[in-house]
Amino acid sequence: MNHFQKRTAKRIAGVSLFLACFASPMTWYIAREHAEQSIVSLAIEESGRMLHRYDAVNLDGPDAKAKATEAAKTISGGIFDIVEIYDTHGIKLASASTTDGKAVESRLVHHGKPNYPEAFYRGTKFDGGLWVLRVFVPLRDSTTDMTRPITGYFEGVRVMPEWQQSQIFSSALASALMAGLAALLCGMVLYPVVVHLSADNERKAREVLDSHISMMEALGRAIAKRDSDTGAHNYRVAWIAAGIAEKMGFEGNHMQALIAGSFLHDVGKIGIPDAILLKPGKLDEAEMTIMRTHVNQGKEIVTGAGWLDGANDVVASHHEKWNGSGYPQQLTGDAIPLSARIFAVADVFDALCSKRPYKEPMSFEASMAILDKDTGSHFDPGVMAVFKPMARAIYDQLASCDEEATRQLLQDLVKHHFGQ
Repeated sequence: MNHFQKRTAKRIAGVSLFLACFASPMTWYIAREHAEQSIVSLAIEESGRMLHRYDAVNLDGPDAKAKATEAAKTISGGIFDIVEIYDTHGIKLASASTTDGKAVESRLVHHGKPNYPEAFYRGTKFDGGLWVLRVFVPLRDSTTDMTRPITGYFEGVRVMPEWQQSQIFSSALASALMAGLAALLCGMVLYPVVVHLSADNERKAREVLDSHISMMEALGRAIAKRDSDTGAHNYRVAWIAAGIAEKMGFEGNHMQALIAGSFLHDVGKIGIPDAILLKPGKLDEAEMTIMRTHVNQGKEIVTGAGWLDGANDVVASHHEKWNGSGYPQQLTGDAIPLSARIFAVADVFDALCSKRPYKEPMSFEASMAILDKDTGSHFDPGVMAVFKPMARAIYDQLASCDEEATRQLLQDLVKHHFGQ
């Protein structure tokens, strides 16, 4: 299991556990409430049936009290342990209690004359696991038409027996466990789906990145060929610049931008006429002015090119100098992007140490002498301080590398910094 899969598993497990911890108590509460409501509904329905049977609904006649008393005695001991029946004015007509009802009656909250338009109930928990349901029902001469006038009130108290409490507890617990298990199973099912989709997305992203890097290499090689050079220079300077940048803490997008910019630093030469670009001799002032336009042309090429936007700093500023004598903007010191200052050291070092059509390679000592002399004028002293301890190892390694070997060096860096 790789790092991403471990992280995904932990996150999905965390979310699943959170949902289970949230859903289980919620389901427990809902199941318990539903059980209470079912018991109350059944009690109201049965008591209503008994009241109508004994004609104890119309409680305004001379025999109302007798009917209410008979109904109360019949209903108590069945569904309810305490029964009280009131007339339309809230005057108690009858009451009856079982032994259990009498035991809890003193613990119940008493109220004044009943005067409520709709049925409701209250559940109360006492010490010792005693659970009591109190039902309050306005009586009408119709069981369906709730617009009919109220003719009396029925109140019943049910002391929940242990078997029923146990049944409700077991049912609520089963529902809560099922909800928690469903949340955990959902997480288990989601994990492979998320991993598969992520792997597929990563594969596609890698393919896009590969195509971008291939395009960068093709463009760099095309520029190098047009400039009567091999692509090895681009590979070398990008590799050298990346090595310096690593020592200076570059990573992520900053490193990717540096590598792309170093590889494509001369992309603007594509717009320079052959007569100037391929001229064997020294360029005159007018020709040099045109040659220098390759910097801005390169900037225009990479700007707005999506992922190549990051290359802009090196492409636009690789000919600037620390003392402001460079071009095209004559930037000085820290105003020059750090990636461009790093590249300048790598570019000049490679140019001095490499064989070109117009020159032989210089020795390491002679090359470093020139870089030392120009530190503080052309080169950033801070970058040179980082580069100097690594310079000999870089020189020795590149001395034995042909273009393909140099390309491989850069590819290894690309795989590391581009997450391939």
